[in-house]
Amino acid sequence: MTADPTADPGAEVPDEAARQLYLAILARGGRIPVSAVAAADEAALGRLIDVGLVMPYAVDASYTAVSPRAVSDRLSAELRSEATRLLVRAEGLPTALDGLTRAYDAVPRRSDGQSEAVHIEGHVHIRHRIAQLVSDCAEELLTAQPGHRPAALLDTVVRQDLALLQRGRALRTLYQPTALQEPATLTYAAAVTGHGAHVRVLDEPFQRMIVFDRSVAVVTAADDHTRAAFISDPAAVAFLVAVFERDWARADTFERHTATARENTSHAADRVGRLLATGLTQRAVATRLGLSERTVAAHIHRLRERHGAQTLFQLGWQMRGGRND
Repeated sequence: MTADPTADPGAEVPDEAARQLYLAILARGGRIPVSAVAAADEAALGRLIDVGLVMPYAVDASYTAVSPRAVSDRLSAELRSEATRLLVRAEGLPTALDGLTRAYDAVPRRSDGQSEAVHIEGHVHIRHRIAQLVSDCAEELLTAQPGHRPAALLDTVVRQDLALLQRGRALRTLYQPTALQEPATLTYAAAVTGHGAHVRVLDEPFQRMIVFDRSVAVVTAADDHTRAAFISDPAAVAFLVAVFERDWARADTFERHTATARENTSHAADRVGRLLATGLTQRAVATRLGLSERTVAAHIHRLRERHGAQTLFQLGWQMRGGRND
């Protein structure tokens, strides 16, 4: 039995227990009777046989050590042969999928032959079309995401965007500071920047948009984000790219933003507290500050711990200048 050359790259190297057993066999002259193998060494012996460093001989019921040099030469040749076979398969894949690729490219991307903007309704349909465009992206993806993005959506988006980065494409994303107070958004930003993406933070209002290869732009076409316009008119796309680049030039880097995030968090909590003191509800505070209710709830939790308040009423009273006796 020999090691599988397609298995884990480290599978050909014996672990410490197998190495010690091999050395023990060499100490006995390179041969050990089957009866002399301890039960505790059977697993290590199996690994040596799998690699090819030990061969069983049924004639005299023994195991014999094999030269590591011979094993190395054989396994290296097998691995090189397998690598060559995989390279040939990789080179042939585009040809094998050529018919499907041409059929995919032939699917109409617009509602008619004249329109330069396609309106798509429904979150599912919008996300499906965006996923197609991400998979087609050949150079660069630009995104401006000013507001809250659900954690479930970001779980899908991060997989799409990491795959895009691994294909060697560029990704630049613009956020507002309030958006990066969401834990899921921070996790997404850290993941993509770790793979070469660039994230910046702009503390100004801007519109949500996505631009693919500076040829297709996606903008919101309804206040509730249930309809989106996919724009391919070159002049309109160029205008939107210019808007993005203007905002990008004024924005702070993600690294600079995260360096001061702890200080900003305490300031945000104080803003939440001041609004609660005016009598606003948690939902109203979230709307006023452009935060999710979940983020506001986290700030309220920190404020209650800081002031020792048991209820929102107590917290609001203390924020207005009251004191616990």
